[in-house]
Amino acid sequence: MRTRPVTAPAAVVLALLPVLLGLLLPAGAGAATARRFASWAPADEATITPGVQMYTDGSQCTANFVYTDRRGRVYVGYAAHCAGLGEATDTSGCDTATLPRGTKVRFAQGGNLASGGTTVGRGRLVYSSWETMQRLGTTDADTCDYNDFALVRLQQRFARSVNPSVPFFGGPTGVSTDGAPAGSQVYSYGQSSLRPTTLLSPKVGVSLGAFGDWSWDVYTLTPGVPGDSGSGLLDADGAAFGTLSTVALAPLPLSNGVGDLVAELDFARRHSGIKGLRLARGTEPFSTLPLG
Repeated sequence: MRTRPVTAPAAVVLALLPVLLGLLLPAGAGAATARRFASWAPADEATITPGVQMYTDGSQCTANFVYTDRRGRVYVGYAAHCAGLGEATDTSGCDTATLPRGTKVRFAQGGNLASGGTTVGRGRLVYSSWETMQRLGTTDADTCDYNDFALVRLQQRFARSVNPSVPFFGGPTGVSTDGAPAGSQVYSYGQSSLRPTTLLSPKVGVSLGAFGDWSWDVYTLTPGVPGDSGSGLLDADGAAFGTLSTVALAPLPLSNGVGDLVAELDFARRHSGIKGLRLARGTEPFSTLPLG
């Protein structure tokens, strides 16, 4: 996970602290039953879902959501910097070296592949916002810094092992058009190999608001850590609104920078060459549960 400073007003952070400290989530808030896809594996049997660990040339990240195209091929999203070759503090996708399209990616469950984890799928990097921006000669600073999205096309033989539902929470119910306004609740699921247990994988928190046109800042009770990069964020209604990109240094340590999914998908649709790219809705209804 990359690091960057955050310039969100400290007053906003202070105003949200009481919400964070007293956070109690109503069961079933915003619940919605998503359309079921007959081709997906049952949610309780699937081995490739949002939140699955993804390994690229030794770097471990977390999947955000599942996507499909016009031909019915299956893609899994994560952060473009997961295939980057720079340092953790290199935030510009326009001038940081990155692995090329076609790079092999492995999916794993059960812990770090080096210490007992199991490979459950394989695919290839077919789109990277970083590689694309470099090819296009993009120079806009915000786009370069915050457009951090990539897609891995799953080998067809693993497609029957996929379910697009987010573990623990269900959904996504679709793509959020409004994002996550400051003070609204957010939900995520990360599987960093640095985290000793998946009990801490479900993350609940609040949005600190938008950070320009490409990014949001959020604070979760279980902060995102290296390895959680790429994981998806749901808004209060269970719609997908962002992808985890950075850990912030100020004003609130361990808050996270989240790429705006609408902007990232729009860029990918225009430049990836993937026809009919769309988010796959979860087969399981979105629901929230009280902590503890």
